[in-house]
Amino acid sequence: MQTLTSEPIQLPIPELANPEDLLNALLKLRETVENEGRELFEQWRPGIQRRSFLISGLNFAYYLALRRQDLRDLQMALTPWGLSSLGRSEARVLPNLDAAIATLGAVCNRDPATLPKRPPLRAFFRGDRILNYRARAVFGSPSPSRRVRIMVTLPTEAAEDYELVRNLLTQGANCLRINCAHDTPVEWEKMVGFIRRAEAETGQSCKVYFDLSGPKIRTGKLIEADKKKRLFPGDHFVLSANKPKSKKGMPSISCTLPEAIAGLKEGDPVWIDDGKLGAIVDSILPEGVLLRVTHTRPKGEKLKTDKGINFPETVLPLSSLTDKDLQDLDFVAKHADIVGYSFVQTAEDMRRLQQELSLRSPEKARTLAIVAKIETQEAVRNLPELIVQGASKQPFGVMIARGDLAVELGFQRLAEIQEEILWLCEAAQVPVIWATQVLESLAKTGIPSRAEITDAAMAERAECVMLNKGPFILEAVQILDDVLMRMQAHQSKKTPQLRALRSW
Repeated sequence: MQTLTSEPIQLPIPELANPEDLLNALLKLRETVENEGRELFEQWRPGIQRRSFLISGLNFAYYLALRRQDLRDLQMALTPWGLSSLGRSEARVLPNLDAAIATLGAVCNRDPATLPKRPPLRAFFRGDRILNYRARAVFGSPSPSRRVRIMVTLPTEAAEDYELVRNLLTQGANCLRINCAHDTPVEWEKMVGFIRRAEAETGQSCKVYFDLSGPKIRTGKLIEADKKKRLFPGDHFVLSANKPKSKKGMPSISCTLPEAIAGLKEGDPVWIDDGKLGAIVDSILPEGVLLRVTHTRPKGEKLKTDKGINFPETVLPLSSLTDKDLQDLDFVAKHADIVGYSFVQTAEDMRRLQQELSLRSPEKARTLAIVAKIETQEAVRNLPELIVQGASKQPFGVMIARGDLAVELGFQRLAEIQEEILWLCEAAQVPVIWATQVLESLAKTGIPSRAEITDAAMAERAECVMLNKGPFILEAVQILDDVLMRMQAHQSKKTPQLRALRSW
């Protein structure tokens, strides 16, 4: 991963009443941002194939340089002067700085020739226009009444139920997702056929999103002395790389990807079943690892087969494209508008998918959109390089896959990292999907929770929101459509919209 070389500067933050010192602080900040941003951009430039990404890539580099600084005191100093506090600089880093400098320069009676030029309006809002264009390239045109698209995961029955597919489009879905972890190309082809038929009948466009399975690590065969036994903190069990063996009455369960076990060391945390069961590696065994339970619900947890496993502090030597993914790509490359890349972690992973798509469909590979699903700590650490590798070659987006990400990072960090991913993607003018458990209670039971309605409203900050399948999915699409339409009058990305309030 490329890094910026110099240490964060210590800005001479002035007292609020001293505009000269404040102007000098801004000028010093601008110089640092431009120099460090240019240096980083030049590292990326040889690999940028799409000329349209040159502007975005440079702004992205400037933003990374800007956010190396702690600007909180400077923001507070700018606010009483009625100037931008730099809090919404993502899409226009230098124009935002230059506008604040020009205005403060006028307050200080500085010669404009000695200062950066005030940016023209077109340059100031160029980043917003580019992001909207990129969102169209990835997700298609939005519905006439809202900016944010709605993506829905198709259930297996969608292969036989045309009316379900058609109703999803008429209720407001803009993109339909097919999960390659389920069903087969036989069902997928029927689903795609129904989508294209529904487009023709309704006149509404719909993008087809195929989600590659990736190396999803799950529990396998289970051996336990007591079938009713629940595990509690302090208990031990064996996670086996191969077929589990009975071990003195201790539970033993296998892992579907044995090579993942080889990367573990003593003290590494392990989470099973979306974080319901937490453990750490107590010791390395010939057949696998001995785990000590650290976290369960008060009633304990049972070991179960086919449950996801996360190793949040272990960099696993796994390919993000499995043999199944490569086989599925033969179908996906022909039928997809968007390819979702599960468990992508590095720029090299992204490069490999791009190469595999080119081998299957050289012409389509340049226009086929890729969405990088951010699910691991390693993907978060490498996000700038993932964005540059993806967006500099073809239409590209990012999914905040909050399920695995919450387990990998710790639930308490999810909201923080979610915001940072949104900021980085806006700076690179890359569209984002807000995903995992959006209106899940509503889709499954027909009744939403209060918290998930608020979560759906916050999704206005993304370009697309993903709903998972459920018996009440049509109601969920309808309500999400209404929530997003209402919220866009209040919020656009990070910016509050001050429409007239009529509630009082």
